[in-house]
Amino acid sequence: MKLSALLLSIALLAGCASGPRMDTSHPSINHDSRVQFVVLHYTSTSLERSLELLTRGPVSSHYLVGDTPPTIYKLVDENQRAWHAGESQWKGRTWLNSSSIGIEIVNKGFRDTPNGRVWYPYTEGQIQSLIALLKDISTRYKIDPHNIIGHSDIAPLRKLDPGPLFPWKRLADEGFGIWPNAQAVAREQALYANALPSITWFQQQLALLGYETPQTGELDVATRHVLAAFQMHFRPSRFDGTPDAESAAILKVLNTQKG
Repeated sequence: MKLSALLLSIALLAGCASGPRMDTSHPSINHDSRVQFVVLHYTSTSLERSLELLTRGPVSSHYLVGDTPPTIYKLVDENQRAWHAGESQWKGRTWLNSSSIGIEIVNKGFRDTPNGRVWYPYTEGQIQSLIALLKDISTRYKIDPHNIIGHSDIAPLRKLDPGPLFPWKRLADEGFGIWPNAQAVAREQALYANALPSITWFQQQLALLGYETPQTGELDVATRHVLAAFQMHFRPSRFDGTPDAESAAILKVLNTQKG
């Protein structure tokens, strides 16, 4: 082989070894953030045990909000997927680990007593810390307030967190989440008090809001769980999964506000 041909062959091989040239001069405008949702949880245990479970156990979250003193722990980089949501669905999106930021809050959840279930409150410091964290995340990722949700919203058959004492209205007042207009609810409730909508209507409205809901036309076990999760979020004074005029009014108003 002539020397010139040999040198050309070497040059071609070297070019192939280094791979094709990467051209980044034509960026697409058709994209958005991977992060579409923020899912809120309670840990059901102490700070020390929470840190152990979320850093060495089979579950994880991007952030943990401690209690005394209120401290935000960053546990997983936001670019990475944390294992906090499990089997889940919201607005037709499934397995939300891939599209969400998970925030755990140190809280023991509840204890069962002879007089009924007792829920543990959140501290003021925790809520203030959470609001600051949500402000930062929502600003950077332009999170839709409808997509700041609880674990019980996305997995109503399995989960109860963050529970009925979580201050959803306060967060919504700050712009993180949604809450129905009280006057509109009162007007709708007066109408539904005379004629409660069908179970089919409740199932359709729950699905429209975002919940994965059976469309059976029957008040089956799954539908009761979904309705109870909705009530715990938006009407925590009673969340037994029983259809009533107030729940119907809240659903109607929220779905009207969505539009």
